[in-house]
Amino acid sequence: MPRLMVMLLALAPIMAVAVGDPEAGEEKSAVCAACHGMGGNSEVAEWPKLAGQHVDYAARQTRLVRDQIRDVPEMYPMVMDLSDQDIADIAAFYAEQTLQPGVADEELVELGRRVYHDGNHESGVPACAACHGPSGEGIPGAHYPLIRAQHADYTMDRLERYRAGETNGDDDEFSKMMVGVAARLTDEEISAVSSYIEGLHRARP
Repeated sequence: MPRLMVMLLALAPIMAVAVGDPEAGEEKSAVCAACHGMGGNSEVAEWPKLAGQHVDYAARQTRLVRDQIRDVPEMYPMVMDLSDQDIADIAAFYAEQTLQPGVADEELVELGRRVYHDGNHESGVPACAACHGPSGEGIPGAHYPLIRAQHADYTMDRLERYRAGETNGDDDEFSKMMVGVAARLTDEEISAVSSYIEGLHRARP
């Protein structure tokens, strides 16, 4: 079988998803607003901002939680009864919302910028910008999420979980990739790059 066909078949479960309706999603998003805010800008640093997030990424992560593949116990009761169409609609709504900027800790910016844009060549840590872009926009369709302006506390938690080897199931290549990326990050680097990401607003290296 040609290699391209093999790749397409592997991606089929990801690509074959419902098309979201943002107007329908606005009403359905009420179930999410308590934690993520009415417009997707959560006020609690432990809960991620969803505003502006790529539809495909947000929908896929929600399905993983609903299907109990990604372990988020506090979110599961909220999404357990959502259909694929519900999830697509909600993701489409949040994708159209305006992401509110955050602020980085000035004392951490220098190290954070270096890790984000250059990585750490000595320890083998790749640059975050390689997948998420210099301005943190990610890559729609490739499941590399928008990360700019995300709460530092949330990003720190995710990176620490990845460093500990946590994945979204044995078959999820995306989270396995992040486990490899985070494996050599130090506590100091995680703290600094998470803060830098929170203050990243279409920044340039």
